[in-house]
Order: sequence, then structure tokens, then C-alpha cells
Amino acid sequence: QVQLVESGGGLVQAGGSLRLSCAASGRTFSNYAMGWFRQAPGKEREFAATINWSGGSTYYADSVKGRFTITRGSAKNTVYLQMNNLKPEDTAVYYCAASHATTSQATGIRFWGQGTQVTVSS
Repeated sequence: QVQLVESGGGLVQAGGSLRLSCAASGRTFSNYAMGWFRQAPGKEREFAATINWSGGSTYYADSVKGRFTITRGSAKNTVYLQMNNLKPEDTAVYYCAASHATTSQATGIRFWGQGTQVTVSS
């Protein structure tokens, strides 16, 4: 059974940092791209960041570029999102995602995690 389990969400003040983790299991994820999407209340799920299978290529949404960093663990079945200089507009449920190729489109995602809440207070 494939599982993507996120952790690390929470409440933080504006300007603070959080590090999200995602552990994937149930199959080999070393040849999958992985990424993070987010969904704020009343809004559609949107792309945040993605990383290719080797960890050598990353891509970010303009809204998080320069503040967020996505990385993969050495075993390739974990992915992290370091979020710095957080803003209230970053408040959302953050979802870990796995896909056959890097993508910014939710329709291209093969597996989803259950999500972790990130709340940024002003």
C-alpha cells in the first residue's frame, strides 16, 4: 500500500520558519519526482515546489521562490520543504505529492499525502 506521510506543520509567526517532511512507502520512489502543493481555505490546490528523481533539478512557484527550498533524502523516499520568511498568505494545508515526472499540475500527480496544516499568524 502506497503511503505518503507528511509532518512538520504547525503555527508560526510571520517571518518564521518551518520544515515539512514527507516519508513515502509502499513502493520504490527513487525514480519518481516528488513535490509539494498547498490549498488555502476556499481556494484551489496550487503548486509550490517539485524536485526530480535524482534531486538535481528543482522548480518553484513564483510565490515561494527564494523563500522555500525542496530537497530529497539520500534514500530518495523522503522529501523536505524548508520554508523561511513565512507570510500569512502561506497559510494552507500542504500536501506531499509523487509523480512520474516533475510537474506543476495537480492532474499529473500519481500519489498524494493526507496533508499537514501550516498556519502563519501576522
